Amino acid sequence: MVIFGATGDLAHSKLIPALFSLFKQGKLPEDFFVIGFARREFSDEDFQNLFSPKEKQWEEFASHLSYQQGEFQDKNGYEELIDKLNSIDKKMGACITRFFYLATPPQNYEVILDFLSSSKLSEGCGQGSNKWTRIIIEKPFGKDLETSIALDKKLSHIFEEKQIFRVDHYLGKETVQNMLAFRFANGIFEPVWNKNFIDHVQITFAEKEGIKDRGKFFDGLGTLRDVGQNHLMQLIAGVAMESPKSFTKEDLRDARAKVIGSLRLDTEVIRGQYKSYKKEKDIDKNSKTETFVATKLFVETERFKGVPFYFRAGKKMQKNLVEISVVFIQTCHILFKEYGCPEIGNVITFRIQPDEGISLRFIAKKPGGKLSLHPVNMDFSYKEGFGTKGLEAYEKILIDIFSGDQMLFNRSDELASSWKLITKVLKNWETEDKVLTYDDNSWGPKEAEDLIKKDGRSWIV
Repeated sequence: MVIFGATGDLAHSKLIPALFSLFKQGKLPEDFFVIGFARREFSDEDFQNLFSPKEKQWEEFASHLSYQQGEFQDKNGYEELIDKLNSIDKKMGACITRFFYLATPPQNYEVILDFLSSSKLSEGCGQGSNKWTRIIIEKPFGKDLETSIALDKKLSHIFEEKQIFRVDHYLGKETVQNMLAFRFANGIFEPVWNKNFIDHVQITFAEKEGIKDRGKFFDGLGTLRDVGQNHLMQLIAGVAMESPKSFTKEDLRDARAKVIGSLRLDTEVIRGQYKSYKKEKDIDKNSKTETFVATKLFVETERFKGVPFYFRAGKKMQKNLVEISVVFIQTCHILFKEYGCPEIGNVITFRIQPDEGISLRFIAKKPGGKLSLHPVNMDFSYKEGFGTKGLEAYEKILIDIFSGDQMLFNRSDELASSWKLITKVLKNWETEDKVLTYDDNSWGPKEAEDLIKKDGRSWIV
């Protein structure tokens, strides 16, 4: 695996830790090679010491790490990389599969892809690119519909679709995957999973921290592109998709794509910015980049037609929380009319983080002499239920990349549909200056509360 941008945050916080964890679990082969490619002048040892956790197996794992210095726009680094890869093939006496991971800011994708093509690195060791190379690319896939299409054309010119792995790590999270098992493996839920029983769906994507040291990356990108264009689409698809014809790559992607292609915005997208944002490092003092978005969407399918999906995502929120709540229509049974029923009845909540699990809210009699109804939760936690949270998202993603399984990776038509929707919003924002401010460590602008309150509903969290 060649990691372009190997000294950056993604490699440091996600990729190398995930590879190390797989190594400790015995899920990597005896012989494997990880080459970091970046502009800094490092030795192999310097690169290894960038990570160096205090664990006894680290030194053994680190012996598989090496480094190649190079500028992304300079052919010399690529030529030296070719020599390094050829020496590995010679040592192993075989053509070793090559995984090129673009862990760089999106503006570097095009030049790296061009050099992979012109240097013939994309063709592996010369025995046919289909068999010997794979390309892994991180979101965001472009910055709007036009640039996304252009990136996809470039990728498809160099690689075949079966070689392309477009990473949205949320698809690798256990709870996101478990939504399908929950819905389709449990016969009690599927009959009520439709517009006749579901009142609305809420999705909250809250991050307690701000942008930290990601100012150069985030400013100009914003939360709508960073979260809305990818994670939101996948979370909605998990709730709203029809049962796939089979649990295979293309059938599952077909089901996801149908939902994403049917999304309709019902209102303007509220955009906000936390008050201390412009004091962050590398942020333009006149920046209109949003750190918060909220909106209401509809899924125009027969199953969910008319059911609103409320979404909010932001940084510097009250706490770290990513969850989906499916709120069922509250029908107070005639038996309890005189005693009163809770305003919100049955709710199924999928907790994506921090404590991955599922909860079911139902109504029970409150202890005491008088009949009083009260909502209570039945909770399932991955850690408590199975004694483990399972593989971390990037561990699952890397295993699937190595095995060639694209089920949990975006397909080009999914991306095109999501960008079509998001680009309309971005174009509307170009003609208006309204960016709301909100207090740090809050739940966002007041308008996000008004968005759901005017429909006679309220955020559960």
